[in-house]
Amino acid sequence: MESLILVVEVVILVSLSAIFSGLNISLMSLDINDLRRKKKLGNKDAARVLPLREKTHLSLASILFGNIAMVSTLSLILEPHFQGVLAGFISTMLIVIFGEVLPQAIFARFALRFCAFFSPFLRVVIAITYVFSKPIQILLDALISDDERRLHSRDELGMIVGEHHKGDSELDEDEVEIIQAALQMSEKQVGSIMQPIKEVYWLKNTATLDAKTVDEIKEKGYSRVPVFDSALTECYGVLLMKDMVDIDFDESPVAVTDFPLHKTILVGSRTALDTMLRKFFGLKTHMVAIEKDDKVVGVLTVEDLIEEIIGHEIADETDHVHER
Repeated sequence: MESLILVVEVVILVSLSAIFSGLNISLMSLDINDLRRKKKLGNKDAARVLPLREKTHLSLASILFGNIAMVSTLSLILEPHFQGVLAGFISTMLIVIFGEVLPQAIFARFALRFCAFFSPFLRVVIAITYVFSKPIQILLDALISDDERRLHSRDELGMIVGEHHKGDSELDEDEVEIIQAALQMSEKQVGSIMQPIKEVYWLKNTATLDAKTVDEIKEKGYSRVPVFDSALTECYGVLLMKDMVDIDFDESPVAVTDFPLHKTILVGSRTALDTMLRKFFGLKTHMVAIEKDDKVVGVLTVEDLIEEIIGHEIADETDHVHER
């Protein structure tokens, strides 16, 4: 009977030591900011654990007090039944294997789940050890400041999002590609995605539109035609095909400047894509001219920018006729 009682006592003490050890490694491994985000998203486990994690030093002191108390009590219980050295060896092996290694390995794997499950138990331990733990918390709070909030860099965010390509994820492949492309917008410049001026159909400000020119524009499938001076140093605006619908060019050609040219702007070729996107929000045009060294070197459309963000070309009804 005495041996049975001893076994029960040892099992209880080792189990409690295992819980304290597991709580120590798992609670400290949880990121406070991550818990706050999860709480805002409605995660009940995070809501239970966050108050304990925010009072890091109080929780840590209480856990260590509890763990040391279990280890010390185990040695005292084994001492009368075994020789001193043997009692120390048995208690050490029990604590190391079943009270430290195994629980830490298991708790670390499911840190939030175990911390939430044992949160009521930890609150009881904090209440019991409060007289001893609180002074330690005050001392540690004074000596060790809280960790500064660390934000991920753009490259780190890209790698984190890229990990969703593997395994089960709520994000599909297209969403991952769009997010990764969006993260790189500030590092890319409009000069790298513009349509070079040699590939752009444009008109001089002195040009005259006749039936042949209009047919050529229709054949190429353009809905917008930029108008520049002959030296490509000034942009007069954008000519829209819809403004020419009711005009009979067979009877009388019309000068380009007689049409209502829609204003656009000149943008430097080194402008970042995210800056350009914000500019498009305020512009009443879908096309801008790109300049370099005071000369127009290309054009950029909203479609070009969106294609760069989503990583795929957007084909319209005229793309079978020409390549943009």
